Amino acid sequence: MNLLYISPEKPDIWRDEIARQMPDADFRVWPDEIGDPAEIDVILCWRPPADALRGYPNAKLIYNLGAGIDALMSDPTAPRDIPVVRLIDPLLTAGMTEYMVYWTLHFHRNFQRYAAQQKDHVWRSLPAASTAGRRVGVLGLGELGAAAARALVRLGFGAVAGWSRTPKTIDGVESFSGAGDLKNFLGRTEILLCLLPLTDETRGIVNRDTLAALPRGACLINAARGAHVVDEDLLAALDGGHIAGAALDVFNAEPLPADHPYWRHPRVYVTPHNASLSIPEAAVGEIKSNLARLSAGEPLLGRVDFDRGY
Repeated sequence: MNLLYISPEKPDIWRDEIARQMPDADFRVWPDEIGDPAEIDVILCWRPPADALRGYPNAKLIYNLGAGIDALMSDPTAPRDIPVVRLIDPLLTAGMTEYMVYWTLHFHRNFQRYAAQQKDHVWRSLPAASTAGRRVGVLGLGELGAAAARALVRLGFGAVAGWSRTPKTIDGVESFSGAGDLKNFLGRTEILLCLLPLTDETRGIVNRDTLAALPRGACLINAARGAHVVDEDLLAALDGGHIAGAALDVFNAEPLPADHPYWRHPRVYVTPHNASLSIPEAAVGEIKSNLARLSAGEPLLGRVDFDRGY
């Protein structure tokens, strides 16, 4: 099987791991190692350059090496006549769960306020909050959002809710769904976790109106896509005191420009789009299993529905 890797990220760790787990595969790298485009069976990609996915007449599958597919959605030249799947890696999910749980606990325990007190040499305990009553809300209950919600329930958070396009059933998680239920979901949410797919409907969903619908003093954690957030609206809500803090891993412009206000804002925490990274050792096993399904004509895991946008 001939695999073509298309990504601005270096291919070395993927090449080595595929050689170890799939020794019969021919791993090629775009653009210098393509060879005959007609020989390519499967394309492995992450944030491929525009137009790079076109021109492989016998490709049977495009494998997106991550959970987010917005780069493929925004490329009008990307093929729509062959299956596209996104990576569903247990370690990728675990990494995202760790990130979301960490920042939820950070805001739940008022660690941002203790950090500010430390700078001012202030020794003062703050009132303790109960996990049983802390109202956490997860925007998006797909693979990643559902895992984060379940982890918080296991930690004893007794007021976890989720919002999604359609109703979901998760033990211990109150379900809200559809545009008509969004305001109700936000009104009961003190710590908001965003793990939505990026679609036309969710672009800019964290804006002046939705932030205002949160209770005063709420906090935001966004590890989905930067385009979910209207930066000017979030900064205004932070400066006005309605939003108490934000942990952001994704941004409208990446890398985050050096002069962006997020860098210096005292209540914003910036991480460089590394909330969860694909680990080739685990990911290649999942890829290998899905390629076996492809060869056998069986349903593929993580298949993308372009009409829904994820």
